[in-house]
Amino acid sequence: MADGYDAIAETYRDWAEAVAWPRLDWLALLEARLADGSDVLELGCGAGVPVTGRLAERHRVTAVDLSPRQVELARSNAPSATVLEGDALALELPEASFDAVVSLYMTGHVSRDEQASLLGRIARWLRPGGHLLITLTRGGSDGVVEEDWLGAPMFFAGEEPETNLERLRERGFELLRAELVPQVEFGREVQFVWVLARRAGS
Repeated sequence: MADGYDAIAETYRDWAEAVAWPRLDWLALLEARLADGSDVLELGCGAGVPVTGRLAERHRVTAVDLSPRQVELARSNAPSATVLEGDALALELPEASFDAVVSLYMTGHVSRDEQASLLGRIARWLRPGGHLLITLTRGGSDGVVEEDWLGAPMFFAGEEPETNLERLRERGFELLRAELVPQVEFGREVQFVWVLARRAGS
């Protein structure tokens, strides 16, 4: 996975900026709930645009990506953020240390049997009352490799939407908004489950 994103880092950055995706609309929903200077963790930050840079304008941002080249670009594009190279499934962070976690278009790169573990880790990193903005997959898949995805092999896996949403509830999240949202990729419509949730607590 890291090798693939290393190879296509600039291509992915340019493609993702050129297409009309719902990221900033949903990010605005999250930001309306955050005080200035909140501690925000972003998982799968990519090249740091547009989400990392936008968050870093108001908040203390820790951004993480598996790809060394993506990390390099993110540090350049969002210099006020702390950008770490690492695997979200192996990352060591203090419990209850963030007011919000953002993870967009990342869970589909996590193997199906590890997706539940990722949600549990996110819940532990959030403070009580903290918020989560995440995209989840809309269909179950044990995993496939697309041999030429923007120029590199890329792994994708998934889980059914209701399974994902139930896992969030089981980990103490209140679902504030959960919608199946379409977007266009490579001339065809795809859908992701967008979720804004709040961890239980004051």
